[in-house]
Amino acid sequence: MAKLDEIRTHDISALQKQLEDAHQELFNLRFRLSTKQLVNHRELRRVRRNIARIKTIIREKELETK
Repeated sequence: MAKLDEIRTHDISALQKQLEDAHQELFNLRFRLSTKQLVNHRELRRVRRNIARIKTIIREKELETK
């Protein structure tokens, strides 16, 4: 999976930044959903899965350093 390999190349600080951005994007999507402005509901699932991927990679990197 290209996306996963791309995420693995970053260091933990860059991953933390990506995680913050993803959380902000999720917040914006939820806001648009509640105001009936969100057209593609699959975006929510995509962002939630991306957050899970990033968190998993961060945890793997933390365990590697121990």
